[in-house]
Amino acid sequence: MSDVSPPAHPATNPAQPLSFSTKLAYGAGDLGPAMTTNLLSFFLLYFFTNVAGLNAGLAGGILMIGKIWDAVNDPIVGVLSDRTRSARWGRRYPWILFGAIPFGITFFLQWLVPQFSANATVNAWSLFAYYVVVSILFNTFYTMVNLPYTALTPELTQDYNERTSLTSFRFGFSIGGSILSLILAQLIFALVQPETATDGGCNNGAWQYVVLGGVIAVLSVLPLYWCVFGTCQRVLGHQSGQSTSVPEPDSESLPFREQLRVALNNRPFRYVIGIYFCSWLAVQVTASIIPYFIVSRMQLQESDFIRVTIAVQGTALLMLYVWSAVSQRYGKKAVYFMGMSLWIIAQAGLFFLQPGQISWMYLLAVMAGVGVSTAYLIPWSMVPDVIEVDELETGQRREGVFYAFMVLLQKMGLAVALFILGIGLESAGFRERVPCQPIPTQPDSAILAIRLAIGPLPTLALIGGLVLAYLYPISREVHAENLLRLQERRNQRR
Repeated sequence: MSDVSPPAHPATNPAQPLSFSTKLAYGAGDLGPAMTTNLLSFFLLYFFTNVAGLNAGLAGGILMIGKIWDAVNDPIVGVLSDRTRSARWGRRYPWILFGAIPFGITFFLQWLVPQFSANATVNAWSLFAYYVVVSILFNTFYTMVNLPYTALTPELTQDYNERTSLTSFRFGFSIGGSILSLILAQLIFALVQPETATDGGCNNGAWQYVVLGGVIAVLSVLPLYWCVFGTCQRVLGHQSGQSTSVPEPDSESLPFREQLRVALNNRPFRYVIGIYFCSWLAVQVTASIIPYFIVSRMQLQESDFIRVTIAVQGTALLMLYVWSAVSQRYGKKAVYFMGMSLWIIAQAGLFFLQPGQISWMYLLAVMAGVGVSTAYLIPWSMVPDVIEVDELETGQRREGVFYAFMVLLQKMGLAVALFILGIGLESAGFRERVPCQPIPTQPDSAILAIRLAIGPLPTLALIGGLVLAYLYPISREVHAENLLRLQERRNQRR
């Protein structure tokens, strides 16, 4: 791979509009991470309890450890990608190129259920150790490909509206990948039956997940190379132009701890972290609990929750481009308020949903999808604006640090939330599935815990996000003024 040379990249003007093919290639970079993240979010907790046979506490512990490590390795990769200097590939691309294949392999390994011992207790703890190790490896390679990718946004364009457009392409592929992964899951679950073990015995559907993991692993790797070869001419051309005219700010002049201190002292950045965390806390908790809600509360089949999530993600995909257009006219904050208001109503309504109210369930799913699209679009389109505020204040440009630290805090919070979710289910008397037995009927206490986790908890998080969005200080006018001041400073360096 190191012998592959990038296309020739003449110096480009970052003010030139991005071509459609460049936007497509950039968007494709989030397809693989989105497919893997979507399946892990919706299926992994359920897989641990109902296929691998782990109790909810152990399952929640695996998710927490994986998320904590995912958060810890983000700033490390962020700083290293800022400091990477490759004559052929610049700062970001070497990480994507070399991390892509291990990223796919370690994703696949998470869907195996090895048998370590005939003793149920020993086997459970051995599975716990196996999934923890694989989770740490996967999250390492996930960060290697995804974090440098997200830091490409401000390097591709500096235009306020074009960044929102670019983000819409990214999350168009992201949501599209999420939908595709769910459709593939439904097809594979229909074609590969739970009782297809080679010895003719029961395997709780383990083969379904093996096949699904293998297919998604392959499909998640290929688009990363499309992204690299489709955007490198723009990014590397711009960087080569900078090297002959405007010196690139040196992010190494400040030590790592000082860089993090500066990031937290950036007031707009603190608001973006909060907005992102609140939005994705609601998404992650809902995604993890919805299979249990559909099966145990709504008394439907396991496959029905896939159709519900497709309704959410399909609506989010359609609304993504609507919100992108609305944002150009009314601004990012207005769009966030519009989408979140409808999402809050839908999320709160899930708590009151009764078995048999299928039409209401799908209506709430569509309403939630309208709001979910703003959670994809708005926080990430705010981050480049925050990076420019930091450059104005410090004279340095540290995309990797800001993207990494934003995700670090969000993942640390999610790690704790998912662990509490697992412990909460176990404390409420949740019954994991016994191998080769039907899905157990849950006690009323577990049903109540599931309802609280899918209704009030995400609703409170979304309300918190609305408050923070109201206080966010960077408007379209402020952003334009910041860009003007940055351009004046760069002209002085020429």
